Amino acid sequence: MTFQTDNTYPLTREAWQDFVAQRRKTENALLERIKELDCLYGITRLAQRTQQPLDELLADIAGLIPASWQYPGIACASIRLGDARHNSPNFRPTPWRQSSPILIRGEACGEVEVCYLQECPDSDEGPFLREERSLIDAVADQIGRIVAQRRAEERMGALSRELIMAQENERQRIARELHDHLAQDLSLAKADLERIQCALSAEGPCRAQTAAIADRLAAAIRGIRDLAYGLLPPGLTELGLVETVLAHCEEFSLRHGIVVDVFADGLAGVDFDFDTQINIYRLIQEALNNVRKHARASRVAIRLLGSYPSLLVRIEDDGCGADLDGCQAGPGRRMGLWSMRERVRLLGGTISFKSKPGQGLQIRIETPLNRSRREHT
Repeated sequence: MTFQTDNTYPLTREAWQDFVAQRRKTENALLERIKELDCLYGITRLAQRTQQPLDELLADIAGLIPASWQYPGIACASIRLGDARHNSPNFRPTPWRQSSPILIRGEACGEVEVCYLQECPDSDEGPFLREERSLIDAVADQIGRIVAQRRAEERMGALSRELIMAQENERQRIARELHDHLAQDLSLAKADLERIQCALSAEGPCRAQTAAIADRLAAAIRGIRDLAYGLLPPGLTELGLVETVLAHCEEFSLRHGIVVDVFADGLAGVDFDFDTQINIYRLIQEALNNVRKHARASRVAIRLLGSYPSLLVRIEDDGCGADLDGCQAGPGRRMGLWSMRERVRLLGGTISFKSKPGQGLQIRIETPLNRSRREHT
C-alpha cells in the first residue's frame, strides 16, 4: 500500500509514518522553542516593573519559569540570591534538578534551579532537554543583569539622596551664617552709622552721605535675609509645612506678580518630620521657580491633600506649557526635573509631569504620609 502527498511522489506506509513522526517531532520542537521565548519575554516584561521590590520580582520570575520546561505540570523552580530564596508555589527540592549560576561581574551570587517533582524519561541531561540547558543559562544570565541593574540604581539613588541631604545641610549652614552673623553685623553697623548721623549737623554734607550709606546697608540687610530665608525657610519647624508654604506663596506673588492659590485639606493636626517638610517645601519652591523662569504664567494652583496613607501635592499653572521630552534632553534644563524626582524618591514617593505646549504644566506628587497626629484634649 502506498500514500502520496501530491501527484508526483507516492510514499510507502513506512515512509509516511516516518514523515508523520518527523513532522510531530518538528512541531514539538517548535512548541518548546515558543515556550522558551515566552519565558524570556515574560522575564523581560516583569523586569519593566521598576517600582516593584526585587524580592517580589524574583518570586514572580520563579513562578513563570516552570511553564517553559518539557513537563510543566510537574516542574517547579527556585531562585537563590545570596541567602534568600524565591520559589514557585509548588517548589520542593528533588533528585531531578537542573541549575545554573547567577553571575554578577563574573562572581556567582546565586543560582536558578528547576526540579521535576517525579521521575521522567532520560533525555540529553538527565530528564532535561539540551535546549533547556540553554534556556536555564539564559534565564540565569537575564536575572544577573536585572539584579546588577537594580543594585546600580540603588547605589545611584543612595548617592543622590546623600547629595541632596548634603546640599540641604550646606544650605542650612549658610543660611544660619548669613542670618545670625552677617545680617546682624550689618545691622549693628547700620545702628552705629545712624547714631553718628544724629550727631552730625543737619546742614552738613556728611549727614546726607551717612543717610545714603545707611539706606544701602538696609537694602543689603534685606537682601541677605531674603537669601537666608530662601536657603532655610523661617518658621518651618515652628509654624509647620502648610503655613510656611502659604507665607512663601504670598511673598512669591507680591514679588513676581503671579497669583498663587493654595488649598490644603486633610492635614490638620498632622506632624511631619523635618525631612518631609523641607523636601515638600523645596519641591513647591522649585516648581514656582520653574513657573517664574519658563512658564510665562499668570496663575498657579497648589493643592496639598492628606489622604492616608498618602500625601498628594498637585501644582498646576496656566502658562505656555513645555515639551517634556525636549526639556529632559537638554542638559541645562533637566536639572530642575532631576532634583524634583530625586527629592520625591528620597521620600519614597512618585512624581509625574503632564504638559503640552500652550496648555500649562501639571505636576502630581504622591508620597507616604508618615504622620503622627497630635493628641487633642
